[in-house]
Amino acid sequence: MYPFCRLPDNVTLDEGALIEPLSVAVHACRRASVTAGKSVLICGAGPIGLVNFLTCKAMGVTNICITDISENRLDVAKKLGATYKLNVKDLDSKMAIEKIKSIMGGLPDITIECSGAESSVKLALLVTKSGGVVTCVGLGAPEIKIPIMEASVREVDIKGIFRYAHCYPTAIELVSSGVIDVKPLITHHFNLENMLKAFETSASGAAIKVLIHCSE
Repeated sequence: MYPFCRLPDNVTLDEGALIEPLSVAVHACRRASVTAGKSVLICGAGPIGLVNFLTCKAMGVTNICITDISENRLDVAKKLGATYKLNVKDLDSKMAIEKIKSIMGGLPDITIECSGAESSVKLALLVTKSGGVVTCVGLGAPEIKIPIMEASVREVDIKGIFRYAHCYPTAIELVSSGVIDVKPLITHHFNLENMLKAFETSASGAAIKVLIHCSE
């Protein structure tokens, strides 16, 4: 019996380890109706935010801004080709909206929220243009306070996602064809004997993706 999806010979096991999070991004971008010509804001430059950024680029989007509170993660986004990045650590919603509007030349058509933080979800709903779409990818607290009436009167669609649905084949094709390069997201490698150190590195926030190699 064959697995559901086999990795092509030109896709390494390291790259294969990133197919799962990339599938999340493919699903999120599909739910958000990302297409060329749209402007997209991505809230959160962690692993999921970065694969969403790469997927938006692969879908033809050129006007993309990514936000985070970590300058290190934003630097990674810049190396991946991000045109616009914004550190929102010391900005309130009003200040962040004005900066995003200035950077992007207007309010975004689509916002993909990847952090799950209440302040970030609030910003996503406030900054997205009227008639736009907010897709919530990040998982935070079960209940948060958001400006739902503001989103409602401006007809901002709120879409949720849970993992992915039939997205693995597309994610594999994006990697195997060279359209998306996931290798720069792997910032640390550990062998099995140093597994504890690997988890500590991941928990520290200093890494993007950590791989544990079970054998040479």
